[in-house]
Amino acid sequence: MSRSIAITHESKIFVTGHRGMVGSALVRRLQRAGYKNIVTRTRAELDLLNQQAVHAFLAEQLPDYIFIAAAKVGGIQANNIYRADFLYQNLLIEANLIHGAHLADVQRMMFLGSSCIYPRDCQQPIKEEYLLTGPLELTNEPYAIAKIAGIKLAESYNVQYGREYVSAMPTNLYGPNDNYDLSNSHVLPALIRKTHEAKVRGDNELVVWGTGSPKREFLYVDDLADACVYLMERGYAGSLLNVGTGVDVTIRELAETVMRVVGFSGHIVFDASKPDGTPRKLMDVAKLTALGWRAAVPLEAGIQRAYDDFLSGQRPQA
Repeated sequence: MSRSIAITHESKIFVTGHRGMVGSALVRRLQRAGYKNIVTRTRAELDLLNQQAVHAFLAEQLPDYIFIAAAKVGGIQANNIYRADFLYQNLLIEANLIHGAHLADVQRMMFLGSSCIYPRDCQQPIKEEYLLTGPLELTNEPYAIAKIAGIKLAESYNVQYGREYVSAMPTNLYGPNDNYDLSNSHVLPALIRKTHEAKVRGDNELVVWGTGSPKREFLYVDDLADACVYLMERGYAGSLLNVGTGVDVTIRELAETVMRVVGFSGHIVFDASKPDGTPRKLMDVAKLTALGWRAAVPLEAGIQRAYDDFLSGQRPQA
């Protein structure tokens, strides 16, 4: 008989990837809400690529809830260069955790994915049912395929074994503990660092990849964590749910907002030789809104918080 346990402040909650941007936001949100039994492990303590180690750990710990926030992640360049690594490692991480959770009789689990699972030229805004209706964006196809496999694996355990495994698909995320490495970060943290360094050097221009015309939606990571805990507390059991703001901006508008926050007064130069990626990715969040949740942090305010986090990290300057 499955261990279907109502969540309480004493519930044992395993958060994977707790040192990353999403995982650390989940831990902050759970702690703020008074949850006292949060289980975390570093990569050195538990290698999620090791099936035997993961299954043994879950059998020993028997968590009541699991948030799968661990993943190998990166921006366009990293996704495109390390294609085998992104596919192989993410497949292993999710398969080890999802099957291990089932073996340990964990009834409630949340798998964190990405909006890149949807087709490249998807109808906008993107509804959950658009999954697998067209070709993916080539530059991040391996990562997207891995995440789709995780969604379908979780869904299959629901169908075959009656589990309540939810897959939450956030839009582009940013915030504390983001990755600001210019070689493999996402667009917003990369812009924060590049703009800051241009300001420090006294440059009069900021070079931005692509044409500036693609549109993107951005969600402050603490808002994502709030949505995830909100869904878990209310017992949401649907298999796939978008998480976002429902509002997007062009890359040009994003760069201009970052410049205001950082205090850089130069002008933008777009490098059209670099890839734009998907033309537009706006999530349809009607299902989430109907459940009573909305994002709380406006974009410019969130970027200010992210910039403060960047500065507090004493990251390298030009």
